[in-house]
Amino acid sequence: MNKVLKNSWALFLGMSFIMMAYGFQGSLLGVRAVQEEFSLTATGFMMSGYFVGYFIGAATIPNIISRVGHIRVFAAFASLASLVILIHSIIISPLIWFLLRVLTGISMVCIYTVAESWLNDRSNNKNRGSVLSIYMVILYGSLGIGMFLLNFSSPKNFQPFILISVITSLALIPILLTKKKPPTFKRIRAMTLKELYDSSPFGMVSSFLYGVVQSALFTLLAVYATSMNFKILEISIVTFLLAISGAIAQFPVGKISDIYDRRKVIVFSTFGAAIFSLLTIMVSRQMYLPGGLATSKTWFYIFFVLFSFCSLPMFSLILAHTNDYISKEKFVAAGAGLQFIFGFGAISGPFLCSIIMDIIGSNGFFIFLFFFHSLIGIYGIYRMRIRPTVDNPDSQFVAMPQTITPAGIELNPTTVPIEESIKEDKTSI
Repeated sequence: MNKVLKNSWALFLGMSFIMMAYGFQGSLLGVRAVQEEFSLTATGFMMSGYFVGYFIGAATIPNIISRVGHIRVFAAFASLASLVILIHSIIISPLIWFLLRVLTGISMVCIYTVAESWLNDRSNNKNRGSVLSIYMVILYGSLGIGMFLLNFSSPKNFQPFILISVITSLALIPILLTKKKPPTFKRIRAMTLKELYDSSPFGMVSSFLYGVVQSALFTLLAVYATSMNFKILEISIVTFLLAISGAIAQFPVGKISDIYDRRKVIVFSTFGAAIFSLLTIMVSRQMYLPGGLATSKTWFYIFFVLFSFCSLPMFSLILAHTNDYISKEKFVAAGAGLQFIFGFGAISGPFLCSIIMDIIGSNGFFIFLFFFHSLIGIYGIYRMRIRPTVDNPDSQFVAMPQTITPAGIELNPTTVPIEESIKEDKTSI
């Protein structure tokens, strides 16, 4: 482990800066959009641009890395992300912000792919799980810290945008100064959509629906909190709780899914998230009122943490469930396919959710989450009735961030080909 940290400290440090800036940016744009009186539909449309860019970037990044290499790609797209956030503070327009969010999405998926393929190259079958765990802690921890930077200055000022640009630029320093040789990039083929659906209909459908949920949750939470008259510190707290509680939940929920029928765990988790989203609405009551007229937010925080605890491990559960029905050699390809479907669903999430919020009001945010989580649960019950559970000894739960790319999925130690694992064992003997 010490060797991994020694070889990868520059990358971990660079990614921590990137995620701090990313966490800060997401909350800042949501709050600023409300303060600029963007309509909810315009805000949802603008925020969905990130996932359009993510989708485009995922399809084009392999060609770019193959041509110019990891370090140049990381430097170029980190610089682009640093530049784009500054333009947000100059031109205040939902359409322009949508286009800028597209560029941010392209930049982020490129950065994730470079980082994860680099880590995959630095790790071996014995420490892949540990490397992935450290990577997850850095992602979620830095994301949570970044959300507290919202208190740095008023979102209406230009200073927060400059700070995000500075932090993003700092990420370049350790990466560009490293002496370590960059990895050789290899393309990862996804399974065809038909193959993926035939292998696991529930995995494919639930991945799409969960993409809709996740994108709305992370992009519009700050918008919801602002519309409910949360103070800046309270917005930071609720977004921090989302990131941290979801990260902590991965491991206990995953352990349970390795013991019991994984589909049952998914169904219970998604219905749990649906129930807690309704309870969150019930306790919100008069939170939005000013001063002493507002009701306490304590129960809101409690139920929201429980919602996050149930909701955020879902992608990892869906990935592990899909692996239950395929051979070990296809784990990475299936993961790449699921990530594609997840991203396709994520494009529509913020826009659809913003329409519901525009029609119903602020609590339409949690009604939207309740509806789509319930759809996942209902379809899961249906699939359990028509297809028996399969015991696949090669498949086990591994915690994955929702931003994981196919290169990152390879960090899962169970994806190492059987032949390679045997070769390593013989070498160690």
